[in-house]
Amino acid sequence: QVQLVESGGGLVQPGGSLRLSCVASGNIFRIHAMGWYRRAPGKQLDLVAIDSDGNTTYADAVRGRFTISRDNAKNTVYLQMDSLKPEDTAVYYCKSELTTNQLLLLHHWGQGTQVTVSS
Repeated sequence: QVQLVESGGGLVQPGGSLRLSCVASGNIFRIHAMGWYRRAPGKQLDLVAIDSDGNTTYADAVRGRFTISRDNAKNTVYLQMDSLKPEDTAVYYCKSELTTNQLLLLHHWGQGTQVTVSS
C-alpha cells in the first residue's frame, strides 16, 4: 500500500539543470528518511543524496552540484541537479524509510526516472 512516484527526469545538455520529485503515498504513519540513488547502465547502484530526519548526505560525485530537500507536509522529496555532466546519466530511484500505520518499519523504492545528460 506504499507507493513512491518519481518524476522530472529527461534529456538535458551538459551544464543544464533538472529537478526530480518523489511523492510518497499510501499506508504511511511517518517518514524517517527519503533519498535518491542512481544506476548507470552496467554499473552498480550508488547513493546520490539522502535526507534522514533533517540530516543530509551527498555522494562525493554530486556534492556542490545537487541539493536534496523535503516537503514533509506533502511527503515529497526533491533533488535539484545543477551543472549536470554526462557522467550523471542514470536511472534515478527514490527510496524511503518509513513507518506504516501499523508501526512496521519499511524501506520502499520507487520505479525510477531516467536522466540523460548529452550534447
